[in-house]
Amino acid sequence: MGRTRENKAAIIEDLKQLLSESQLAVVIDYQGLSVAEITNLRRKLIPAGTVCKVTKNTFMQIAIQEEEQWQPMSSLLNGQSAFLLVKDDIGGAYKAYQEFRKVAKKSEFRGGVMQGQILTEDQVKSIADLPPKEQLMAQIAGALNSITSQVARGINEVPSSLARGINEVPSSLGRGIQAIANKEDSAA
Repeated sequence: MGRTRENKAAIIEDLKQLLSESQLAVVIDYQGLSVAEITNLRRKLIPAGTVCKVTKNTFMQIAIQEEEQWQPMSSLLNGQSAFLLVKDDIGGAYKAYQEFRKVAKKSEFRGGVMQGQILTEDQVKSIADLPPKEQLMAQIAGALNSITSQVARGINEVPSSLARGINEVPSSLGRGIQAIANKEDSAA
């Protein structure tokens, strides 16, 4: 007794929905993992806003065929595949997967897909090592604030410098006249 056509369509729609909410999809080979181990992986990924989906490669192939950003995943669809669909915290998801992998020692990282690009494990790790989005935004805001403060100080300095220059003109003029007068006195 196989799946009904409606059941298959529902699975594919669920995959499409999950992909539409994800910013990164990681394909792993889960051959040799028990149901308990997959369940453990799923639990570890939940705090990072990641879903671990075990489904047939053909279902995933159908789900991605109309989505250009996910189509590169086609080359990763072979063997027994599990899909880590990361919505929010890429760093947290990758760290949770790495912890699981150290313990299970049965899972193999095949690749990731983000914004239409296939990523190696090193590339995913590099992305995962970036600071969280909120921290990056705070750093950018701080840098922009610093720039605007420097510009404001520079703009405020122009009138001050001009005023000092204008104030210096009479005394410079006076010193110049005095020097000319002294020169005339010593010449006479």
